[in-house]
Amino acid sequence: QVQLVESGGGLVQAGGSLRLSCAASGSIFTISHMGWYRQAAGKQRELVALITNAGNTNYADSAKGRFTISRDNARNTAYLQMNSLKPDDTAVYYCNAGVLTTSRSTYIGWGQGTQVTVSS
Repeated sequence: QVQLVESGGGLVQAGGSLRLSCAASGSIFTISHMGWYRQAAGKQRELVALITNAGNTNYADSAKGRFTISRDNARNTAYLQMNSLKPDDTAVYYCNAGVLTTSRSTYIGWGQGTQVTVSS
């Protein structure tokens, strides 16, 4: 079994910064991708940023230039540094990971979500 635990959300004023963390634990052999999604009230969940185990990244247009995704493979942890936050960034942010478990099965996991609220 694999668990993903996010942390780092909170309330911040527009223009401020937050850093989210996602720690994966459990029966992990290797992690292919790790990513951040968000879901605002009344909207569908959307991709924010993704990083592969090789360090290749992909960002939503709304995140480019403001957000940076990174990962520490030794700690099975991904980070999302969010700068110049806007009220439109307000959402629940979810961590996602593609895991090959120690039993060699594929697992796509989600964290429980962390709330990010940006006040104007």
